[in-house]
Amino acid sequence: MKISTKGRYALRVLVDLAEHGTKKNVSIREIAERQRISDKYLEGIVARLSAAGYVKSVRGKYGGYRLSMEPKDYTVYDILRAAEDSIALVACLEDEVNQCPRSKTCMTLPLWEHMQAQFKEYMEKLTLQDVLDKKFDVSDESDDDEEAHQVEHESADDVKADTSTEVTSKSTPA
Repeated sequence: MKISTKGRYALRVLVDLAEHGTKKNVSIREIAERQRISDKYLEGIVARLSAAGYVKSVRGKYGGYRLSMEPKDYTVYDILRAAEDSIALVACLEDEVNQCPRSKTCMTLPLWEHMQAQFKEYMEKLTLQDVLDKKFDVSDESDDDEEAHQVEHESADDVKADTSTEVTSKSTPA
């Protein structure tokens, strides 16, 4: 699968709005200048994002666009789905029901289905906030490792504290 400019630019637009549109509406021209994207092309992308309910549009002198939700509430998967015509890894997975005449005997279909499921699962966990924070490891294991590391670190601090108390107690005359 190749994510098109529509998908990539849609993500860039939402990142831009998250960074610059928290206090005011942002015009397409401002986004286009910062992101170096044609105004006209950007209008089509913003129209898709607006239709999906991801951006609010305000008309008038102080009009423009802003996010309709908090960055943590957008998944990268949903953003790509709104922007792309298809996010299937292979053509036979584009429709809800596989129309390929070889689907019953295809030796590679299970591989594509597995890869598609893994891609979707990852993109559904990854939020716009994660992109802003540059946190791309959204696996459950990393949370467990972090918690385990924190517990180990706290235990080591407790041992150091106990040791320093003992040393202090021994060095203080009674």
